[in-house]
Amino acid sequence: MPAILVAGGAGYIGSHTVKALVRAGRRVVVYDNLSSGHQQAVTGAAFVEGDISDVAALRRTMRQHEVDAVMQFAAFLIVSDSVGDPIGYYRNNVRGTLSVLEAMALESVGRLVFSSTCAVYGEPIEVPITESHPTNPINPYGETKLAIERALPHFERAYGLKAIRLRYFNAAGADPEGELGEEHDPEIHLIPRAIDAARGGAELLVFGDDYGTPDGTCLRDYIHVTDLADAHVRALDRLEGGGSSTVYNLGYGRPYSVEQVVDAVSDVVGRPVPCRLAPRRPGDPAVLYAANGRARQELGWEPRYDDLRTIVEHAWRWRETHPNGYPPDR
Repeated sequence: MPAILVAGGAGYIGSHTVKALVRAGRRVVVYDNLSSGHQQAVTGAAFVEGDISDVAALRRTMRQHEVDAVMQFAAFLIVSDSVGDPIGYYRNNVRGTLSVLEAMALESVGRLVFSSTCAVYGEPIEVPITESHPTNPINPYGETKLAIERALPHFERAYGLKAIRLRYFNAAGADPEGELGEEHDPEIHLIPRAIDAARGGAELLVFGDDYGTPDGTCLRDYIHVTDLADAHVRALDRLEGGGSSTVYNLGYGRPYSVEQVVDAVSDVVGRPVPCRLAPRRPGDPAVLYAANGRARQELGWEPRYDDLRTIVEHAWRWRETHPNGYPPDR
């Protein structure tokens, strides 16, 4: 059976997708440099430690494992960091992904599922955001993802590489079975940061309460990581079935404010979340939420966990059973 190469498959979303691929009967090889991922998160798949900038290593891995499709998750993803370090973000997210595409072209690997982001839209001119909404990123992170999206049609014309771009909204939660979860150092996402604050960690910083939203805090579309993983498997199935290159939003179409998330965490954990107001972060839009009708119709995608409390409960369960995150990598 040909293999699926999952670049960045030891990371948060990548590892959940690997589990979904393996459960679907796929043969998987994870390619990751472990700069932010965890080898302990790789379940049921071969593992190769390597950097996406290394075209020769990518080509060897593709040949050795008879790869016929790639999922590309490997990227830097902190919006505020991208504002302070655009060089690093362009080097890793653009140059690194171009190395993956080069290796695919040279090895005649013709199917790609690309991890993109709602940050390509910038400040929305209307919500919910459809896939046809203008793309106008307001931070380097979004720009780097859009740069690859714009490159992909050229790779298809020249090399026959078909790609589905998945524009995530806010990934959240953890494996419902408790095997996988979210561990970043430092932690970057709101829900685990709020949980950590409730557990006695550093107080939660709320970045701005003066946005034009009902309670003044940012509104975001939180999507369970397991539902994200399912959409990736469905996107690959569509490509293998002869589907054309396209793009899908992955969100629930229902936004929650930072204040609502804090209230949900406090309710689930049973303790208040200590908070402190901080200035707005550069590059943060006020409101982002998805129109997801295209993914539902064309991928047959039906989210299973589209409830904020369920998302928080799964994240909390992971934190409780893994207070120190994953065990040290072997």
